Amino acid sequence: MKTAKLYFLAFALLATVNLYAQRNDEQPYMTKDFSESSLNALKVLTSGGSISVEGSRSNGVRVEMYVRGSNWNGKEISDQEIEERLKEYDLVVRREGNTVVATAKQKDRNSFDWKQGLSISFRVYTPATFTTDLKTSGGSIRLASLAGEQNFSTSGGSIKVRDLMGKIHGRTSGGSIEASNCSDEVELTTSGGSIKAERMMGNVRLKTSGGSISLTDLNGTIAAATSGGGIRADGIKGELDASTSGGSIRMQNLAASVKARTSAGSIEADFNQLGEFISLSTSAGSVRVNMPLNKGVDLDLRGNRVSIPLKNFTGNQEKDRVQGSLNGGGIPVKLTASSGSVYVNQ
Repeated sequence: MKTAKLYFLAFALLATVNLYAQRNDEQPYMTKDFSESSLNALKVLTSGGSISVEGSRSNGVRVEMYVRGSNWNGKEISDQEIEERLKEYDLVVRREGNTVVATAKQKDRNSFDWKQGLSISFRVYTPATFTTDLKTSGGSIRLASLAGEQNFSTSGGSIKVRDLMGKIHGRTSGGSIEASNCSDEVELTTSGGSIKAERMMGNVRLKTSGGSISLTDLNGTIAAATSGGGIRADGIKGELDASTSGGSIRMQNLAASVKARTSAGSIEADFNQLGEFISLSTSAGSVRVNMPLNKGVDLDLRGNRVSIPLKNFTGNQEKDRVQGSLNGGGIPVKLTASSGSVYVNQ
């Protein structure tokens, strides 16, 4: 493995380097440690592999680089061939001010033969309070146990984050998103997959153009939108804005203000406690709601048929329309089904 050691000799400055080429994907091709206490940021860029960052070290940063062949035709490649292919890449693992930088890029993208490409992934361990800027064109992104501002994107993989706190902005063009135990400001977007979010707090914005959305135990100001799937929510507190153009919306154990709308499905909502408002509308299904009726509410219900038990009601009640005040009025409740029925506590 002398060739590999010579190839990465420049990485030895200001760090401890341990290099070894292994065909076992579980072993890093290169490891590099940074011990400076002033480090507080990480920048990673790779065009053909995954990125994983975990805030698990009390101080210092460890970067592990993993290399494997593209294996497009099912044929394994040798260590020597990997080393030859690495010459077509610009590889950087170094400190720049207070930032650790790790990049792997093809030297000449115009003449690059993808069949000769490599998957170069990075796994990084940092202190718990750390800022990240991550980008990959061909792999997944994983982040865990970090506090600070996190910016990350991938063009061809999934995103999975957990135990993050701070400003969190992530995007994928071709994969699903899973997020748990994240708080403060969270914005996650995918153009081609589903979203699953659990135990989140704060200002949370989730958007997908091609999948379903699942929300569990969220507390804060929540916005969830999809153009191609259904939405399920369980245990939401605060305020929820949910919209879909291609599915139904199912919500239960709500203690929140809720605005929900769909163009191609029904809406079901089960409230344990009312928030400041309810606004539910569908163009192609029914609306069914279970909610406490012992509070003062202002009702505006429309559908082919409207069914609700009314006591202490003042207003107009017709087969397809109920409008007026219940228990003296108060919380606005607007339920609309353009081509279906509206049911309350039925």
